[in-house]
Amino acid sequence: MSNSSSITHFLLLPFTDTWELQLWHFWLFLGISLAALVGNSLIITSTACNQHLHTPRYFFLLNLSLLDLGCISTTVPKSMANSLWDTRPISYTDCAAQLFFFLFFISAEYSLLTIMSYDRYVAICKPLHYGSLLGSRTCVHMAAAAWGTGFLSALLHTANTFSLPLCGGNAVEQFFCEIPHILKLSCSHSYQREVGLLVLSCLLALGCFVFIVRSYVQIFRAVLKIPSKQGRHKVFSTCLSHLAVLSLFVPTAVFAYMKPHLISSPSLDLVVSVLYSGVPPVVNPLIYSLRNQELKDAVRKLVTGCVSAAIHCLLYPRKGFHCRS
Repeated sequence: MSNSSSITHFLLLPFTDTWELQLWHFWLFLGISLAALVGNSLIITSTACNQHLHTPRYFFLLNLSLLDLGCISTTVPKSMANSLWDTRPISYTDCAAQLFFFLFFISAEYSLLTIMSYDRYVAICKPLHYGSLLGSRTCVHMAAAAWGTGFLSALLHTANTFSLPLCGGNAVEQFFCEIPHILKLSCSHSYQREVGLLVLSCLLALGCFVFIVRSYVQIFRAVLKIPSKQGRHKVFSTCLSHLAVLSLFVPTAVFAYMKPHLISSPSLDLVVSVLYSGVPPVVNPLIYSLRNQELKDAVRKLVTGCVSAAIHCLLYPRKGFHCRS
């Protein structure tokens, strides 16, 4: 019987045993990573460099993009490397670090999405009080609370999970280190303590989801009073897109952590995990940001400026000092 003190590494689950299909998985995840990297980087750079976007709404979007980049960078690169080199091991320390940072980014992101729904509620339902309710200092405190919540949640779950004795081998039936699959390796009834924490976390997540839905219901009621049909359509389409992403993210995450063992299977677990961990970082820039005309104009201006500067440097290499500006 092995225990956690003798385990030096874990074996992650490959997407397939066929080399050709593993290459397809590598290219698929590479495309997902590049899409998330480009989309979120454009939002971060445009928001930081454009003075007109230094508002609470875009401040929260910038934080969301940072969290999306962190989330997808925690799990996808290791899975890509395993598929490319046909390997499975991840060290005990790396597994704990991966679990911590994934929980940190995913928990902070969900907290931030809750804050962003409140921001939209105040902006549409209480526009006259927007400046007083969401001042710059308040926004910084709210964003810090989201990051802090993610850190505390990740620290609590990671410390509790890796304090359990493990005697069920070292094969993790997932493409990254995930709490439910590590708990399966536990040989102690003390894992019920972590299950209790997961139940509490899921209940809190559902409570936040109810708050988000309630905020958007209030927004819909306010939008119905807008005389302009075009204005109503714009707000409705944006809010429904936000809810669509949340409806994909929350149920799949809760299902991944709370599903009964009887309906668990490696293929189902892989699909569910990709839906809640890999898809949102790619979709969020499109739904929350690039559907916004003001931000699209800023991104277009940024890209045009970069392309113009690059062309200028290529055509006039002797004036290279201008390329630094």
